[in-house]
Parts: sequence; structure tokens; C-alpha cells
Amino acid sequence: MAFIIENLRLKELAIVAELNRPAFEYFVQFVQAAGYPSLQAFVLEGDEAKARAVILRFIQTPLPKGVELFDGIARPYLPQKAKWLLLGWVFRDAPEQRLRPMVASMPGRNTAEKQAYLLNQLRAFAGTIFPEAARWDWTAVSEVVIDRLEGSRRAIKGTLFEAIVRRNLEKIFATKTLKLEIGKTEIRLGGETYDVSVVGSRGQILIPVKTRETMGGGHALLFTRDIHKSIAVAHESGFDCLPVIIAESWAGDLTTLSCKDHVYINRNPNQIAEVEPLLTIELERRLSAFQSIM
Repeated sequence: MAFIIENLRLKELAIVAELNRPAFEYFVQFVQAAGYPSLQAFVLEGDEAKARAVILRFIQTPLPKGVELFDGIARPYLPQKAKWLLLGWVFRDAPEQRLRPMVASMPGRNTAEKQAYLLNQLRAFAGTIFPEAARWDWTAVSEVVIDRLEGSRRAIKGTLFEAIVRRNLEKIFATKTLKLEIGKTEIRLGGETYDVSVVGSRGQILIPVKTRETMGGGHALLFTRDIHKSIAVAHESGFDCLPVIIAESWAGDLTTLSCKDHVYINRNPNQIAEVEPLLTIELERRLSAFQSIM
């Protein structure tokens, strides 16, 4: 009997990427209306001022009705952010992770002009690396879009489960009438960020939430190191720590963690409907740990 192991994550990302195709095609039509026969011709434009003016006009022009850009879980971005992200992706860069901190230092009287200046520099640079026409059609650009959507999806999933943990703790504490609070702000320690924390009159418990979609591979080792580092930093700073780990078939050694307890759910974090009830049960089982800081 033959088994076909589907990469569901890739399939979902490809579907979302295709939802973003109309936004890409709208940009191509926009540069064609500006007098360029193709996106490649625009990318190779030697007159920087002329190209920058086109980019600025695109940023300042409202998107047509029905044209949207979607994140890794198919939620639409706000129109202004959508245009910034789209151009960053088309010009082969990471607009949020790498480019956003640069915007403020760019020439320009306002954010739109600063963004246009930076994006135009990227356009010119990308054109020197990818001058071929095939590099600027949807097939090539969609590969970049999928890569960026995957990064977006990872960030969203992490934030999503932090919100789920927070919501479940609030419900448990209310049901048991426990005088405990969920921290309203993130805690930063030694380069690590803890978005969920429980505060009582006798102490505080940090709850790092770590999720991993894929099984095995070299990245599993990095995932394990990330967990150990997060817990070690909290421990060295004098905090109690209760890590929540959601990962399918993860083989990390939990016995060596620098904490008294942990929650491990052997499920793919994409299976939210299955994971959340299990998470609720596991958090309720740690009630005594939370009561100890009251």
C-alpha cells in the first residue's frame, strides 16, 4: 500500500498566496498604466526619480474594491500596509522584519515619501540581480510571497496560542476565584520575550509558549535550543517558569529543562480545535502551582 504524506502547511500557504495574486496583478497594471510594457521594464528603469514617482503614486492611490493582500492565515491587511508589504515582497525583501526600521531615516517629508524612496532603492538593486523577465512574473514572485506568508504564519500562530493560554487562564482563575492576574505587558529578559505571565502576591510565573508545525529535521534542534534558552533565562533571573510546548512528534529532552514543570501537547498547532481542549486540561492540572504564588 502506498502512502502519500501531504505537506498541508505548504498547500495552505499556496492557497493563500493565490489569494494575493489579484493584488500583484493590480500593481503590474498600475506600472503599465504609467507607461511601462511590463513589470520587468519598470524594475529596470534607469531614471530613479521617475520610478520613485510611480511607487509613491501607487502608495498614495487607494486600492480598488476587492483588491486585498492577505497574511499567513488569510486575514486581509489594512490597505495602506498591504501596498507597503506587496512592494517589499515583489522587490525581494522583508518589509516588516528588515525594512521597517529603515524607513524613518530615509529622505522624505512624510512616511509615504520615505517608503517610496526606500522601495525604489530596492527596485533598482533587485533589477541588477534579477534582470530576466521570468523573474518578474507571478510564478517567480509567488515563491517569495509563500516564503513571507510562512514567516507571517509562524508569528501569528505564536501570538494566537499566547492569546489562547491567556484566555484559558483567565477563565480558570475566575471559576476558582483565585486572586491572580494575567500580566498585561510582555516581559523582556536577556533577549527573550515572555508574553504570558501570572502575577500573585507571593510571586510571578512566566509562561513561554512555543509552537512548531513540522516534524523532525535540523530545525527541531533549533526549536529545542530556543526552549531551553527561554527557560534558562527566566530561571537565572529568579522567575518560576511554566513552558507550554505544542509540537507534533517532537523528540526534545524535557527532563533537562530548568523548571519544575512543563506542558507538552503532542499535536500540530494548526489543529487548534484539537489543541485548545487539551491545553485547558493541562493548565487546570497546574492549579496548585498557580495557587502557590497567591
